[in-house]
Amino acid sequence: MEVNDTMISSTTNIQVKEILKLQKSARERKKKQIFVAEGEKLAAEAAFYGRLEKIYLSVGLYGKKSRHIEELLHKHDFEVVEDSVFRSLSETVTPQGILGLVRMPSYELEEILADDRKAFLVLDDIRDPGNLGTILRTAEGAGMAGVILSRESVDLFNPKVVRSTMGSIFRIPFFYADDLTMVIETLRANCIPVYGTMMQGSQVYDRVDYRNGAAIVIGNEANGISQRVAEHLTGTVRIPMAGSLESLNAAVSAAILVYEIARQRRM
Repeated sequence: MEVNDTMISSTTNIQVKEILKLQKSARERKKKQIFVAEGEKLAAEAAFYGRLEKIYLSVGLYGKKSRHIEELLHKHDFEVVEDSVFRSLSETVTPQGILGLVRMPSYELEEILADDRKAFLVLDDIRDPGNLGTILRTAEGAGMAGVILSRESVDLFNPKVVRSTMGSIFRIPFFYADDLTMVIETLRANCIPVYGTMMQGSQVYDRVDYRNGAAIVIGNEANGISQRVAEHLTGTVRIPMAGSLESLNAAVSAAILVYEIARQRRM
């Protein structure tokens, strides 16, 4: 490939404009069912799961590409981009020089709920991208069956969320629910108790028996679990805190609860 002849060298290039739209607009991502995965690890993960559509590589990285990247380029359509143009595409302070266009994975609620592990995270209006990405990583690490999100929660394919998942976005099943209360009632009808994390929870989180299945609801970072959702819970749990703390970060709370479920499962 003669890079100088074929390299994308302008921010007015139609492909550059399309990538920028995908980076900035959840509506555009949903319309195209495509998102941007930045960095070698995420591009490789997308390729491994058969979802990588196209690769964009900075000319600087192309000139010193690793064997692993060469293998990716051999198997996928790619474009080389002038370094300054690539920087305009990147959502990171220090771009790695590679990004991929990736087809979105999707799941049906029924297939998530059918998982024999019967352990679920339910997210009620989580808004912070970093929190959501970390929660997905943690859910995978703890062996949860899936993550169910309210429609108002942040877009899972937001670039910061995608980076924060470190590849878990390809492995942990997820579902956006139009009505979270209906999902909770479906869980309870299937003998899955649903517990919400609250400051004034009725039980300390590790005093509850999760071994026969459970769903944990994590509320909005500022307002906690909505009243509408709270009315449908099996019960509430609290995480004891010393000092004058009023609450923990949503991702931290989720991690404590899902690893308690994992601990009990091993008993």
